[in-house]
Amino acid sequence: MKQLTQVEMLSLTAILKAETDALKMQRALNTIITDEDLKRQSEATILATEGRINGFIQFMK
Repeated sequence: MKQLTQVEMLSLTAILKAETDALKMQRALNTIITDEDLKRQSEATILATEGRINGFIQFMK
């Protein structure tokens, strides 16, 4: 696998932070959602975000 440059690592780190912040916000919002359909969509969004975060982490290793 190709070594990442410092600039690429900084960019990926910034994206990872943004995804992590979005995940925290989505989890917080999920606690106040009462509509079951909307709650399922929110939970799917949380799972997708967790998958992206794990993918970024694996890519950066």
